[in-house]
Amino acid sequence: MRSLKKYKVLYVMMLPAIAYYILFHYVPMYGAVLAFKDFQLMKGIWNSPWIGMHHFMYAFSDPVFLQVLKNTIIISFYKLIFGFPVPVVFALLLNEVASAKFKKLAQTISYLPHFISWVVMAGIFMSILSIDGLVNSVIKLFGMDPVLFMGNEQYFRLILVLTEIYKSFGWGAIVYFAAISGINGELYEAAIIDGAGRFKRVIYITIPMLAPVMAILLILSMAGILDAGFDQIFNMYSVNVYRVSDIIDTYVYRKGMVEMKYSYATAVGLFKSVVALIMIVTVNQVIKTMGGKEHALW
Repeated sequence: MRSLKKYKVLYVMMLPAIAYYILFHYVPMYGAVLAFKDFQLMKGIWNSPWIGMHHFMYAFSDPVFLQVLKNTIIISFYKLIFGFPVPVVFALLLNEVASAKFKKLAQTISYLPHFISWVVMAGIFMSILSIDGLVNSVIKLFGMDPVLFMGNEQYFRLILVLTEIYKSFGWGAIVYFAAISGINGELYEAAIIDGAGRFKRVIYITIPMLAPVMAILLILSMAGILDAGFDQIFNMYSVNVYRVSDIIDTYVYRKGMVEMKYSYATAVGLFKSVVALIMIVTVNQVIKTMGGKEHALW
């Protein structure tokens, strides 16, 4: 009570955020009971009959869902493995540039794709990669046959990963720019006196100082490990690449919004959320064990 009285202004400022999370994040959790019910529209959520784990058992016996789960895991891990280091490398390289004007220009240009919706970005990439697009025009100049990139299973996952990296790496590097700017300059001065070059300063000072930030962002990224990118894939995929690009989110959309199987769609979505919770807790514990509490989220 003493703390509440002392910091009452700060607590009042917190009220809108608390209200937001209660109304839009906690109250909707009531709908999760649909995963264990045979939802009937006329009876409503509460009066619909309970059927236990039926939807979950059906999902894991459905070969389509198993393929969707496989696609989600593959695409998510590709984006994590290849996309996570790019903002770090970009921040490290840009930090070594002497010109302040060039740094600001490069940062601004790298941020811009983040603010463009996937509806627009998908249209741009589909135009560039179409049969008559820029890439195929270059291919034709070398006497080769054009390739239908957006309709080819062999290339589609690669396109998803590359376009995701292009859109997000600049925005993801902001945290690393902030962390680098907070490193004590005396460390670099001491290293220069000891004869350390640019590369050694990056290896022995910058990267170790960034390690806690990298660990925390890695833990947070685990929460979305099964979020392979609904907006991106929904706007870019087609029937030709369903086999390699259909993910849990697009599957839930079809089952829930198109086929109106609300209970089944809720069960699949709840499964994804539980997996994300398990992953974030597990990775946090692993990082805490390997690097100490200062590298973990909690």
